Amino acid sequence: MEKIASFTVNHLDLEPGIYVSRKDKVGQETITTFDLRMTAPNKEPVMNTAEIHTMEHLGATFLRNDE
Repeated sequence: MEKIASFTVNHLDLEPGIYVSRKDKVGQETITTFDLRMTAPNKEPVMNTAEIHTMEHLGATFLRNDE
């Protein structure tokens, strides 16, 4: 079975930023999935789980409601 591309990335080396996780074709359209990194792994300052969870919900709501 072919590995998902994001599973081949060493996530310990990723710096904060927006990364393209995958691109899928649906008909003639391309659906792009992004990976949003808010902090670098195992480095200070640490972001609280509750804070990042709130940001996930804000982002998801924006993406669902944006036309």
